[in-house]
Amino acid sequence: MTGNHSNGKTIMTLTGNLFIAGQRRSSDERFQALDPSTDKAIPEPGFAIAEPADVDAACEAAEAAYAIYSNLPLEKRARFLEAMADEIDSLGDTLTERACAETGLPEARLTGERGRTVGQLRLFAQVVRDGAWQGVRIDNADPDRTPPKPDLRLRKVPLGPVAVFGASNFPLAFSIAGGDTASALAAGCPVVAKGHPAHPGTSELVAGAIMRAAEKTGVPTGMFSLLNGTSHELGTALVSDPRIQAVGFTGSRKGGEALMKVAAARKQPIPVYAEMSAINPVILLPSALESRGDALAQAYVGSVTMGAGQFCTNPGLVLAMQGEALENFAEAVGDAIHKAAPQVMLTHGIRQQFGAGKAELSAETNVTLLGEGVAPSNECQSSAAIFRTSAAEFMKNPSLGEENFGASSIIVECDDLDQLQSLLAGLEGQLTAALHMDEADYGMAGKLLPVLEKKAGRVIANGWPTGVEVSHSMVHGGPYPATSDPKSTSVGTLAIERFLRPVCYQDLPPELLPACLAGQGPDGAIRLIDGVWKI
Repeated sequence: MTGNHSNGKTIMTLTGNLFIAGQRRSSDERFQALDPSTDKAIPEPGFAIAEPADVDAACEAAEAAYAIYSNLPLEKRARFLEAMADEIDSLGDTLTERACAETGLPEARLTGERGRTVGQLRLFAQVVRDGAWQGVRIDNADPDRTPPKPDLRLRKVPLGPVAVFGASNFPLAFSIAGGDTASALAAGCPVVAKGHPAHPGTSELVAGAIMRAAEKTGVPTGMFSLLNGTSHELGTALVSDPRIQAVGFTGSRKGGEALMKVAAARKQPIPVYAEMSAINPVILLPSALESRGDALAQAYVGSVTMGAGQFCTNPGLVLAMQGEALENFAEAVGDAIHKAAPQVMLTHGIRQQFGAGKAELSAETNVTLLGEGVAPSNECQSSAAIFRTSAAEFMKNPSLGEENFGASSIIVECDDLDQLQSLLAGLEGQLTAALHMDEADYGMAGKLLPVLEKKAGRVIANGWPTGVEVSHSMVHGGPYPATSDPKSTSVGTLAIERFLRPVCYQDLPPELLPACLAGQGPDGAIRLIDGVWKI
């Protein structure tokens, strides 16, 4: 790949080669990127398919880099993350245009996603500098106690090389420089990334930005590699490599579960942090539905159809109690969905699966198609659909609770609060659960909250789930199958915890202690000293 700068923007020429520890590798076998708006190949030389030797080389480089990268001064690690953000920003329209071509997503969406990507890199740079993530705890010795109390000091250390799988629906924010990579690198873990085959050119541009940042800041180039390919065998080989110590994945339930099985079957099992499947229930309580049903209908349809419904937080399930207010809401939803324009989906395969899911729902005896969007003008577009059924039917038919990835959702009519609670109690784990309520609904909401806390990683009041703020308090996770580990999040600064483990040092001489345990850590980092939190 070659590059130059024009008006502060980096212009890159794609080569289709792999990145392994700062070096470019080609291969005899290549694949083409496809334009989802036409299903035709994007003209270019094609992208190299990683072979077993490439996986081995990338993991070997990551293992070698770990000893150096994990022990760099925190300031240097933070500057590297900021340099990554600067380099990705400098790609400007080159990156946006390529991502548009490979995903069919609109320019405005991708411009915003680029901002989110660089924003979370800069946020993690702040986290690294702060140092609190090290979890420092110090229990000073007491030789006069019986028995004598030892000197105990704890910090968290990086796990080791991490495999990161790029997601199809977020080619930037959940891809090779997305949240998994940002949090792993912040923790001190090298990353071997598997690019998603749907947007290889986008991944190559971002990989080039990462390597330029490494060169500018002097971090070891082995801390990042990019492997491309179209087969499941590549992912299996990467997760199976004994040098990989954790996995970050965003994708389908089938894909996440497959990687979990591979990781568990290793001689040394490793954690897989997989964000997989959710239908994200939205509950419309009676007073809110009565007072603002039309506005809720418009917002609901907007949330369902945003980005062709290709969000892991898409509101796939709406619950409300029977009555005139629900009938009025349903009528308004039907009117709104009929106006929804058809959209291009991310890939041919995703579009086909979505169409099959709609057909299966339409064929269900006790499920009604409430409304469908404007008919597609060509075979590369898909139209949204919203269905309706009863709570009794939903609870006896498990298939209705499965995610149909795309602009699809089901409205479920409940007889009363008890039935609504029963339905919620029977749901699988979710990323989000939302309550729309007025003050008169607070009593009902209070009864539902304990159930929702058990079922979801984020509980939303009077909002829609399609929007995930990157912040210190965000949880983008939830009980299985929303994620593989309900204690973790893939968005927000808490994500760094996935790639750290605690180590206790007992009675070590001060000369051998890590700096943060010997009173030489960053100013302002919080510490637990003899049971008291101090700064």
